[in-house]
Amino acid sequence: MIQFQFFPRSVGITPEIRSIVDCFISANGQIDSSKNNLPSNEVLLTLNESLSKLGFKIELSKTKEDKIAVPVLFGSNNKIDKCFNADAISSDGKIVIEVEAGRATENNQFLKDIFQACMMFGVEYLVIAVRNSYRTHKDFEIVYAFLETLYISNRLHLPLKGILLIGY
Repeated sequence: MIQFQFFPRSVGITPEIRSIVDCFISANGQIDSSKNNLPSNEVLLTLNESLSKLGFKIELSKTKEDKIAVPVLFGSNNKIDKCFNADAISSDGKIVIEVEAGRATENNQFLKDIFQACMMFGVEYLVIAVRNSYRTHKDFEIVYAFLETLYISNRLHLPLKGILLIGY
């Protein structure tokens, strides 16, 4: 079952963000982590057609040619000095999607995703998709509690307009 929560919770989702949720809902039967044990790349491939229709560029493999580099630092003559890779990015560069499978909470990959999205030039929204559960961890609930604490504590201010958490 697909579940989702947008943070901060005091802001509703935009139509563009809702369209991303709808892509996951449409693919639920193929990606549902309670029935499937797909690596993140296969989840992305399953979502490729529907996200592409929304104008997203999708990482189709881990080869250098298929990586989606998003600028972070610029040098002389506007040359990109540093970039981070994204799983998917909207055509306007404002929404980044990261799909995680087993590493989401065990290796705190979701924290790295948040940090990198905050550093990416022009990115306003981050979508993090995690399994609802992985082995003995309830990944969606773990990331939800972290994001809830982050936003409610108000001690750290992110440069993003929001983060959408999706559990698949």
